[in-house]
Amino acid sequence: MSDSSKRRRPLVADKRYSSAKPKPAARKKTPTKKRRTPKKPARGGILGFFLRVIRWVFRLIWKITWRSGVVAMLALALAVGYVFVTLPALDKLLDGRARGSVILEDRYGDTFAWRGDQFGGAVRADTVSRHLKNAVVATEDKRFYRHFGLSPRGIASAVRINLGEGRGPLSGHGGSTITQQTAKLLCLGVEYDPADWKNEAEYVRDCRRGSLSRKAKEAVYALAMEAKYSKDDILSIYLNRAYMGGGAYGAEAASQRYFGKSSLILNVSEGAMLAGLLTAPSTLAPTQNLERSQNRAATVVRLMREQGYVTKTEEAAARAKPAVLSQAAQEQAGGYFADWVMASGPEFFTRNTTEDVIISTTLDQRLQKAAEDGLQWIFDNKVREGSKAQAAIVVMSADGAVRAMVGGRETKVVGAFNRATQALRQTGSAFKPFVYAAALDLGYSPLDTLVDEPTCWDTPGSGNWCPKNYTKRFSGQVTLAAALKDSLNIPAVKVSESVGRDLVRRVASDFGIKSDLAVGPALALGVSESTLIEMTGAYAGILNGGSAVAPFGLVELRLQGDEEPLMGTGGGIQERVIQESSAAQLIWMMEKVVSEGSGRRAQFGDREIAGKTGTTQGAKDAWFIGFTGDYVTGVWMGYDDNTKLQGVTGGGLPTDIWREVMKRVHEGVPQKPLPMSAPIGARDPALDQGTPKPRTNEGIIENLLRELLGGGSGGNGPSPSGGDR
Repeated sequence: MSDSSKRRRPLVADKRYSSAKPKPAARKKTPTKKRRTPKKPARGGILGFFLRVIRWVFRLIWKITWRSGVVAMLALALAVGYVFVTLPALDKLLDGRARGSVILEDRYGDTFAWRGDQFGGAVRADTVSRHLKNAVVATEDKRFYRHFGLSPRGIASAVRINLGEGRGPLSGHGGSTITQQTAKLLCLGVEYDPADWKNEAEYVRDCRRGSLSRKAKEAVYALAMEAKYSKDDILSIYLNRAYMGGGAYGAEAASQRYFGKSSLILNVSEGAMLAGLLTAPSTLAPTQNLERSQNRAATVVRLMREQGYVTKTEEAAARAKPAVLSQAAQEQAGGYFADWVMASGPEFFTRNTTEDVIISTTLDQRLQKAAEDGLQWIFDNKVREGSKAQAAIVVMSADGAVRAMVGGRETKVVGAFNRATQALRQTGSAFKPFVYAAALDLGYSPLDTLVDEPTCWDTPGSGNWCPKNYTKRFSGQVTLAAALKDSLNIPAVKVSESVGRDLVRRVASDFGIKSDLAVGPALALGVSESTLIEMTGAYAGILNGGSAVAPFGLVELRLQGDEEPLMGTGGGIQERVIQESSAAQLIWMMEKVVSEGSGRRAQFGDREIAGKTGTTQGAKDAWFIGFTGDYVTGVWMGYDDNTKLQGVTGGGLPTDIWREVMKRVHEGVPQKPLPMSAPIGARDPALDQGTPKPRTNEGIIENLLRELLGGGSGGNGPSPSGGDR
């Protein structure tokens, strides 16, 4: 049953809105079609046609371009990837020399010369002097640490400059980054193979080619390097491989070559100088022109300041105190000597070495300077201006150790013709001591006599040969000592004929004269040829008591970093040639040449000096070779083309050169007597007057010769005058 009173009463709110009309149902929206904007009618006519063609062409170009670009990028990525995987480890790229280096040290262990491809050892960009590193970046590639291996801005600038200067776009300025330059130094990975190239120079030229295809390969290689190595790794390769003049490859070699110090401790001016060499290493090398190299370094310092690597104060200090060469680099000592040592050593450790070699030598740099200064003084003060005459000097110890060598008037040279070791010249009367050495060793005395008079010898194929003295006069009866003192020709030939030419040739050869010696009687007058170093070495044999010497400059050879030498000297004192007593008497005779005879101009101070002058027929060669108790020095003077010397004999300018050299050589050296021995019965006053004391064996040589010649004298024929004044 329902209860109506309990129905729910209506809410007030319902009553409030009871009169409101119900809301109509929302209408369903019907979709309306979007009104399309009508296309503009295509332009008609010819203009419209061309516009449609142009739009079609551009769309085609765009499609081809982006597709080609994708293909090109893929090809570039593949090329870079291929090079990337073929690049070797960093350590293998730091030393790229085809040859090794040779460092030559003097007798005291100081470096004086360099040969080969110098390389002081690998350096790293993070350990080398920061001034050098900054100078290289500032000069060669200021955006090096910001680019990806190529510099479009730099390339565009280089092309613009080249075109503006009337060259091809790739000729001249290259706009290359350090990475690209390093790629060139690596020859894009192509190693030098003698079987593939005529020589190393041709290989290098090919590596430096600047063709468009080469530039493209270089770019690929540079990108691969940037992907493979860090920036400092690339800079390290560059610092070790770049040529910096003077035969130096790499920063360490150049630093040692020019400044005598490690590249790790270079200051601002020194770092700037090395960096400045990179643009033109041969012409800007400080050993060629220090002032020009300093000017270039000043420009590099300015660039460093502009790029914030140095302050204005540091720039001013570097300009005020520019880099200078070390003493060894400045002097360029012993060029002829170094070349001779290099030629005398084993080829695989000198001229064509692939190792880094250190050679200890006999050179004394003080004596070398003495030889150069003495020669220069004579040519500055006693030789007419414009003369083309040449001279050569060798200074050695009695054991054959060469202490100094000058092969020509130009002393700061490398690879020049060496007149001390390479020029074969007639020796003239400088050969006569070997004639008298043979006689003395047979028992003759310096006081034995013979007659200096007109004499002829019958020579097969030439008829009578009648030599004359330089003065065209004859001295009559003279001793052997007087004959040598005055360099008389007739007595020298008579002695040679008396003891036998074969013996004279053997004595000279055993003393070190290696060239072919004349077979006729003119042998005694020095018509045979020899080199200055051979003659000086032969005189050293006389000084040391009659034993031959082999002149030498190489003491020992070792690889860099090794303590044990690979080889030692190949020279020094050899077998005995004449008795010591004979050598002592010969030295006594040769001392008279200097104290009283044709070599008087060699005297200096109160030292005992022995020697011999020599002038060849026609005065084409002039010699003086002499010695003190300490050193033997030989001097040759002449023309390379055999022009006659005007007014020059062995007793003149060559003796003057010898004196000036030896005065400087003996500065501070205590006096040492000559190892000479006067013959029994010698009386110097009698010798001075040319009237020797009679001896029991007087005339022995003359009698033998009269028997051989049948008393012949006089006659006509060629008359060389080999004596000297």
